[in-house]
Amino acid sequence: MVRWRAVVPVVAAVMVAGLGAAPAAHARAAEKVVYLTFDDGPSEYTSRVLAILGEHGVRATFFQLGVNIKENRALTRKVFEQGHSVQNHTWSHPDVRGLSWPAFRRQVLHTDAEIRKQTGYTPQCLRPPYGAVDKRARKRAAALGKEVRLWTVDPRDWARPGSKAIAKRVLANVRPGGIVLLHDGGGDRRQTVAALPKIIKTLKARGYSFHRLWCG
Repeated sequence: MVRWRAVVPVVAAVMVAGLGAAPAAHARAAEKVVYLTFDDGPSEYTSRVLAILGEHGVRATFFQLGVNIKENRALTRKVFEQGHSVQNHTWSHPDVRGLSWPAFRRQVLHTDAEIRKQTGYTPQCLRPPYGAVDKRARKRAAALGKEVRLWTVDPRDWARPGSKAIAKRVLANVRPGGIVLLHDGGGDRRQTVAALPKIIKTLKARGYSFHRLWCG
């Protein structure tokens, strides 16, 4: 399983400011809708996340890595069978801005193939690792039939600040139509798992509903 620091801090700050939010989220900004997204799986923590989502009747979006799907195919099937959206996060988590066109294609298309084997569909959303994207990367994604989906709320759970801090950061920054970045892979995600019930319960109490991200 690939492990890394999941989000470059400078990039994360830009994303929290709102750059790169999904058009679908903007379209529903007047509604109290929130999108929970989980990056870098599947991993040993994915089943724990799924159990919490199932307990609370919440649907989410999982941006998965091809290399991790290959090692945990049953988990990808489980995510899909439980009604969640499985989308593309590249094969091995590179900064796509520095890739050649052939390498970019391999990273995306090989991951598509793994997801398709487990779900029967080809994902149309791409989340570049680290949120690192430029004009050329967006054009390349579009050429492969992908829409780039980033986030609007980053609690920096990858840095393991504690479950209370993760929940507090999410709850302080969520707005209608918000896309929350969390992680179910790439390292020790026990704090994220521990924070998730409070995040869901509090947002539900505020009148939010939870939706999946789809593209196309």
